[in-house]
Amino acid sequence: MAVASTSSLASQLSGPKSSYSCPHFSGLRPSSLNSVSFSTTQSFFQNVDSQLRLSSSQKGCRAVVTMAGSGKFFVGGNWKCNGTKDSISKLISDLNSAKLESDVDVVVAPPFLYIDQVKSSLTDRIEISAQNCWTGKGGAFTGEISVEQLKDLGCKWVILGHSERRHIIGENDEFIGKKAAYALSQNVGVIACIGELLEEREAGKTFDVCFQQLKSFADALPSWDNVVIAYEPVWAIGTGKVATPEQAQEVHAAVRGWLSENVSAEVASKTRIIYGGSANGSNCSDLAKKEDIDGFLVGGASLKGPEFASIVNSVTSKKVAA
Repeated sequence: MAVASTSSLASQLSGPKSSYSCPHFSGLRPSSLNSVSFSTTQSFFQNVDSQLRLSSSQKGCRAVVTMAGSGKFFVGGNWKCNGTKDSISKLISDLNSAKLESDVDVVVAPPFLYIDQVKSSLTDRIEISAQNCWTGKGGAFTGEISVEQLKDLGCKWVILGHSERRHIIGENDEFIGKKAAYALSQNVGVIACIGELLEEREAGKTFDVCFQQLKSFADALPSWDNVVIAYEPVWAIGTGKVATPEQAQEVHAAVRGWLSENVSAEVASKTRIIYGGSANGSNCSDLAKKEDIDGFLVGGASLKGPEFASIVNSVTSKKVAA
């Protein structure tokens, strides 16, 4: 799906389309945006149509859900290269006994070797994701896993573009886009990861990097249906450092704005944008209160059943008194 400008949206913004690329940017906060300020643009996107506010429809709930998008809260657990049969059995037991809020989509991504074990014993309340896939059908591709094989094991999602695949394994934007396009063509949802390195952030390139990664997905994807975007600042993954709620919200709002301007307002509204990068039980509530943070992609904390459950249940932080 090639990137297309949304003319009805762009016509309401002063200045050329390229002014949203944030060329003058310091850390996670732009210092200037030529003819359109970030606060003005953010305000515009938050009010682009009536669907950008979602009131809770849960029976008996008088709360208002502070979400700029219209999608359901989404929490994924990326177990990475961790676990044994015994430790995963214990984790599954903890998750099966956890009380999870009903208005959250919950997904876990075990290592390939343990997907079948998890699928066969984990509650159906939680869906299964893979951590990677190949660009097409199986065949003579030693060490790879095809989307068809993932589906055979019951996987509904796959994580693609994670920084550890980009910066350690060496996957580039085009390769990641091919994987994403093929997964979607086989009706497997994609958790599409984007995020900047520390040196890119310090050089004021956060938006440039994230927008380029978004464009690569957009150029490849046949549709944005069944796509969740995970913003994971690389400098915060596994380091204990976390973007402040304000910093994370700023980037999430910019990502939603990019989608609205370059794809469509509808896609911007319905696409969940979740935060990753040392999200845990202690910081999730404050992060979840931000209206453009639609959930989390959790690393280390997802290996602890009770803590992961608390992150899932942080959706309640989005509910404020009516």
